[in-house]
Amino acid sequence: MTDRAGAIVLGAGIAGTALAFHLQGRLGGPVVLHDPRTPAAGATGRAAGIVTEQMWDRWDFDVVRESRVEYAALAARHDPGAYRENGFVRWTARSDIAEALRAAGTRLRSWGAPIEELTPAGLAQRLPSVRVDDVVAVQADPSDAVVGPSALAEAYLAESRAHGAEAILGDSSYRLRPEADGWTLTGGGRRIRAPVAVVAAGAWSKRLLQELGAPLPLAPYRTQAALLRPPTPDEALFPSAHDLDVDVYVRPEENGRILAGDGTRLREIDPDSAPLSGDDEFVTNVAETFAARFPGWADAELVRAWAGVCTSTPDRRPLIGPVPARPGLYSLVGFNGFGVMRAGGAAHRLADEIVAPDDDRVRERLRSVRPARFTPPFRPFDPRPGFTLEGGDDPRF
Repeated sequence: MTDRAGAIVLGAGIAGTALAFHLQGRLGGPVVLHDPRTPAAGATGRAAGIVTEQMWDRWDFDVVRESRVEYAALAARHDPGAYRENGFVRWTARSDIAEALRAAGTRLRSWGAPIEELTPAGLAQRLPSVRVDDVVAVQADPSDAVVGPSALAEAYLAESRAHGAEAILGDSSYRLRPEADGWTLTGGGRRIRAPVAVVAAGAWSKRLLQELGAPLPLAPYRTQAALLRPPTPDEALFPSAHDLDVDVYVRPEENGRILAGDGTRLREIDPDSAPLSGDDEFVTNVAETFAARFPGWADAELVRAWAGVCTSTPDRRPLIGPVPARPGLYSLVGFNGFGVMRAGGAAHRLADEIVAPDDDRVRERLRSVRPARFTPPFRPFDPRPGFTLEGGDDPRF
């Protein structure tokens, strides 16, 4: 017996579950979502959960805004604590970076972001623990938010199932294979056929696509975060913050605690062999940064440090859309560490194209991130994710 589905989605992180949510009920059969582990078991469950519109081109800005609005509505229906608007600030003590920061602010305001240029004193008012005596430029967006990525993935999954989607979770026996007229997912004594398959498996996407004979230029890399408890926990919802000079970010956590990153390692790694705990070097760097930049938190106690695996692309843009030379195969991968920020809006756009692949207006919404912009053979490359100030709409970035 062969079960018929409208689409098969591989990966139950926030991107895959968001896609199932946006696709279910729009095709000629149910969406079948498969993950050999539990929902949000990969990078989603280890993500910082910062959602900021201070992104680097108009596509990113629009997608993040769509995601933020969607997350707010989803959290309101399922878990109000999974979405909190706390704002986001970033700053520099370097004059060359300050120039780029101000230019980014002008660009973002032209797109509709409520960007504010703060004085150092204004930064200290919003984030009393920070040292500001050498800061020369500060940018803030009061509408940005922090979210619970795992809670949002679970909410997407719950709503998808309620509308008829099926989730096959925790079973590694299933394999996706091409057929003459579509794709077949086989395992657990079942055979499921669909005209469309989507790879949204995060760090495991590179291997899956290679096995399907449809490689794309992807490089999984390791990143780290730490949870800290200040000596006198502050229950106030302070803004998420990013020191551009040392590339360390902080955000508020529950019970007055602080989440800090970025312990990114700029080299490719096998996601199955990546250590899941934080390195001593990363923990030391966080401690030194807190002592220098956040003296109010210098004596914070380390609760735990962990690592996750994200996926990079050569140009730091994701790979979303039809996979070349593989009819009916799509990718929703390569978010360069910003998967949570982009997932809702990106999944919505991909779902629209899967439903109406010949609609030029729909196709235009994914023009800048199509996998077809790269052609084989694909050369190895070093991951270089992170916030950028120089991008704008320049296709080089």
